[in-house]
Amino acid sequence: MEPALDAGIAAVNLVLSVMLAGIFGVWAYFLAYMSKSFRLAPRIEVFERTSDAHPKVSVILPARNEEGYISRCLDTLLAQDYSNFEIIAINDGSTDRTGEIIQSYAEKDERVVYVSTPQKPDGWAGKNWACHQGYQRASGEYLFFTDADTKHAPNVMSLAVAHMLSQDLDALTAIPKLVCRDFWTKITLPGLSTFLHTRFSPLRVNDPKQKTGYFFGSFFVITRKTYDAVGTHEGVRQELVEDGALGSKVKAAGFRMKMVRGEKHVEAIWARDLPTLWHGLRRLVIPLYHQDKKGAHLIALAVFFIMFAPFVFLPYTMPVYALAVDGLAGLTAKILLGVHLSAITILVVTTAVQSRLGVSQSPAYALGSPISGALIYLGFASAIVDARKRNAVDWRGRRYTVSEKQNFLH
Repeated sequence: MEPALDAGIAAVNLVLSVMLAGIFGVWAYFLAYMSKSFRLAPRIEVFERTSDAHPKVSVILPARNEEGYISRCLDTLLAQDYSNFEIIAINDGSTDRTGEIIQSYAEKDERVVYVSTPQKPDGWAGKNWACHQGYQRASGEYLFFTDADTKHAPNVMSLAVAHMLSQDLDALTAIPKLVCRDFWTKITLPGLSTFLHTRFSPLRVNDPKQKTGYFFGSFFVITRKTYDAVGTHEGVRQELVEDGALGSKVKAAGFRMKMVRGEKHVEAIWARDLPTLWHGLRRLVIPLYHQDKKGAHLIALAVFFIMFAPFVFLPYTMPVYALAVDGLAGLTAKILLGVHLSAITILVVTTAVQSRLGVSQSPAYALGSPISGALIYLGFASAIVDARKRNAVDWRGRRYTVSEKQNFLH
């Protein structure tokens, strides 16, 4: 091999080796932190009970076109062993039988209160408006927000209230068992969850020294006093990721909040098919773009290098290793191959751990990591490209235009 060619290939090999070594380091950190979080995160059922009080709980349940799930959700809520609660079930402009189903439950059980949302004003995201309408009808001291596609264990309300009272908490949110119903979500959610885990881990949310606050929309309980103090859902009326925004406000205001693991007690569905998965990915990024353009670009770039680049560069590494058998190019090719395979291995292993422990499904879905990385990156990148367009976000049958001031127009 010509010396100049040998040196050029060696230089490329070394650059890629350094980059892939960095990617390996990132995934090693993810794996270590994730393992620590799974081991140390508190559980909803583990606490020292010091109170058996039963303050009234108002379950606020918004539902839009949920005829396939709303009955199951209401059944699991009505089966709670807690003695003092009401369910404010809000029909959020559904075009299917959701409203009829809720009304039938309200007629049979006085604990269910049927609410139909009036026309949504400009400047409100749909779910936020529905939650606000439900709150105005609620009479409980504790507000329990959940989603229509969520399933609850019979004792979860009792555990949540007792946990809050015993530890003098203002808010509590539980990490649900995330149920993946389609192939695309099964291969994508573990990678996405791993990428986001370190940011919204219970270890960060529960640390008063950290600024991170977050609620899971499928399950969070908050005192009425705290909810009023942070401005209710009206204070986050423009947010598409309203649960995260509300949790952040509660933490920033200095209230005592706690995130617990609740996979044994709560099941939720993150996405139901490829289109909802795609729009869910975009929904995460478009609001961020208008808050922090540079940050949104950096996240998309990070996703490309951390989750997708190891597979993109593999077609270079394998041939260069096979062809460059001697000289500096050959030596660096061997180094590159070792680092490259190590990066891919730890990526897949970490995703497999998240698939098993975080998503409660077969680790084998981690083998779809190349597709997952591509899908997440393309979803994020397309969101940035379309962020300024009208009707850029499609969510729950509504389209939103996101402006610089976070205005959402129906």
